Amino acid sequence: MILGEPLLITQLIARIFQRFNIDYMIAGSLASSLHGIPRATHDVDIVADIKLQHVEELIGALKNDFYIDQDLVKKAIKQSSSFNIIHLETMFKIDIFILGNDPNSKSEMDRRQSYQISETSNIELFLASAEDIIIRKLQWFELSNRISDRQWKDVIGVLSVKKDQLDYDYLDEAARQWKVTELLELAMEEVEKN
Repeated sequence: MILGEPLLITQLIARIFQRFNIDYMIAGSLASSLHGIPRATHDVDIVADIKLQHVEELIGALKNDFYIDQDLVKKAIKQSSSFNIIHLETMFKIDIFILGNDPNSKSEMDRRQSYQISETSNIELFLASAEDIIIRKLQWFELSNRISDRQWKDVIGVLSVKKDQLDYDYLDEAARQWKVTELLELAMEEVEKN
């Protein structure tokens, strides 16, 4: 399975976040693969509402299976930036983005969606909503001067798979806000043609 290793490692982290009541959502390529068409990914992006009071217990829970730098975690929390952890057995990297304190970041966390790994599993993950993934991927596509084929394919994949379930009012408003309306329209046209 293309997503096997990233999913297993992400589940380990998700369980720890849940144990400490840390709100999180999986974003980036793993989220777009789970919402849309799966593809290989070299790392996982997770947005998490980690506070300074979580750091000590978080380090304790992760240190046996992951490389994690306590000072970088604290710095990321103070600066609302990011840090990464590395799964020691596989050297797989997870980028943790500290949840921003702005209304857009909080709205995205409120809109996150529960994802059941399989019908036989009781493990659930929280993903950024399909709409928010589409908008973020369009932003990255624009920032790459519209040459990132992976970002575009991720957008098309999510739109194709979720087209009957999307909140188009939210999607249109978010596209206007982030100035990617033209790209959203092009992506939707491409999906309609296929």
